Amino acid sequence: MKRKTTFWDVLVIGLLLLGGLSMLVPFFWMISTSLKEPGSLFDLPIQLWPKKLHWENYQQVLTIVPFGRWYLNSLIIATGLTFLNLTSGAMAGYAFARFRWRGRDAMFLLSLITLMIPAHVLIIPLFVIMSRLGWIDTYYALILPGLFDAFAIFLMRQHFIQMPKELEEAALIDGAGPWQIYWKIALPLAAPALATLGTFTFLAGWNSFLWPLVATNSIEMRPLTVGLAVFNTNFSTEWTLLMAGLSLATIPPILVFLLAQRWFIRGLTLGSLKG
Repeated sequence: MKRKTTFWDVLVIGLLLLGGLSMLVPFFWMISTSLKEPGSLFDLPIQLWPKKLHWENYQQVLTIVPFGRWYLNSLIIATGLTFLNLTSGAMAGYAFARFRWRGRDAMFLLSLITLMIPAHVLIIPLFVIMSRLGWIDTYYALILPGLFDAFAIFLMRQHFIQMPKELEEAALIDGAGPWQIYWKIALPLAAPALATLGTFTFLAGWNSFLWPLVATNSIEMRPLTVGLAVFNTNFSTEWTLLMAGLSLATIPPILVFLLAQRWFIRGLTLGSLKG
């Protein structure tokens, strides 16, 4: 028997829809600005949508700066960070969840403590290390510092702890080794958690700004976040070109979320129904 829809249900749904629409307003304004005539952004009355679409703004962004190279750099950095984080986080999380070894709990607690260290504090020592290794202005400096992440280890450990041990014990009786159990049983069952972690990591890598700004010297090695700052000077900002670049920059994160949406939602709600 279906439950009757009450006034409060309608109110909650209406508020959720209103909140969702409000989140689309910045995207609408970004696209609208990217199609306006340069210099017309502050004209009165304000035009929510330009009467004439200036697609040449996108053409200028693609030609006057090495936008394609910046785009490729961001993809390489975000994809590399995601792959390394998923690999190390899943392995370390499984080791903390299933294996018993001396100092395991202390090591896990120590990794959680690193979450309380502000990232800005690590920039100078990290820069010194990368400089002595000769990795400044290379992909090594932009990707390898994110190889191990305490949040990734914590998330994967919590998932593996909730996983039934009976499946692994049955595989162990059948003669499977620890690596086979991890690769063929534990890892496939961890798809929701991996999708959640992968989405968070990709977005973090794609939107990273401060460390790429410090670790890159040449224009060719800049990611999009650093490269697009060229349109923002001390005296003026090319808003139409900046918004055109940002509009193109939002495509990969949106695609990643749409592809991983089903697994992402399952990963966020994982364990919420357990007592």
